[in-house]
Amino acid sequence: MEPSDDTAASAASPGGFCGARIELVELDRDHPGFNDPVYRQRRNAIAALAQAFSEGDPFPDVPYNPVEQGVWRSVWDELGAEHSRVGCGRYQRACEAYGFDHDVIPSFASVNAKLEPLQGFSLLPVAGLVQPRVFLEALGSRRFLATQYMRHHSEPLYTPEPDVVHEYIGHVPWLADPELAELNHAFGLAALRANDSARLEALIRVYWYTIEFGILEEDDRLKVYGAGILSSFGEMRRFEDVEHRPWELDVMAADDFDPTNYQTHLYVAPSYECMRADLLRWLQR
Repeated sequence: MEPSDDTAASAASPGGFCGARIELVELDRDHPGFNDPVYRQRRNAIAALAQAFSEGDPFPDVPYNPVEQGVWRSVWDELGAEHSRVGCGRYQRACEAYGFDHDVIPSFASVNAKLEPLQGFSLLPVAGLVQPRVFLEALGSRRFLATQYMRHHSEPLYTPEPDVVHEYIGHVPWLADPELAELNHAFGLAALRANDSARLEALIRVYWYTIEFGILEEDDRLKVYGAGILSSFGEMRRFEDVEHRPWELDVMAADDFDPTNYQTHLYVAPSYECMRADLLRWLQR
């Protein structure tokens, strides 16, 4: 199996690894940090900070070490050029307007101080993946459940689960932009209205193929708006070569996905305006 360099299995993906065990984070054997006791200890410490957090408390501060700061810089060195090449105009403008520091990993507190006054969204720390309904319903209250740990330094362009790179680079610009933030909020409100598992599953799949892995036509080219691709060097280098399917939300809603591997197919919206209008209508249906 050749997983994506950032599968972007965001907090919306099924499963989770928060628990009451002494080792809070359980890594798969093929995880880059599985045999690194220092990294595992670091992950456990960051997970413990998230588990001890209650909304209203000061945000837990992760003092990122020089190795983690180096990974952040390496990621930006690679992703910055790709964003200019394939990021859709709306994302590029949102990213530039937010103005990330490419040299230093910002804290949750500093991100939220900048983010919340814009569209009312704030990040809340979680130890790892959470259940899909929990994640989506939080969007309805303009809360985005996000991880704080950094991927393993041996593979700075790869992570088998969401990390601080994915949350910040992929999602924060969305939450800072009025139109993109509205889409996130609409998903949350739809989840709050979903009274059966079939509707919730449909929401999860559509979220995956749009907010996480969406592409669209812009200026006679394919461009990216999905956070999972925008935070993934590998996905950005290959999204043009996978199978492209017509834009049909009801088809997406019945289409299972694999969060552990490169995406084999993507749905192409005819334009940014069409994507946004159709999604809002579908979510409010």
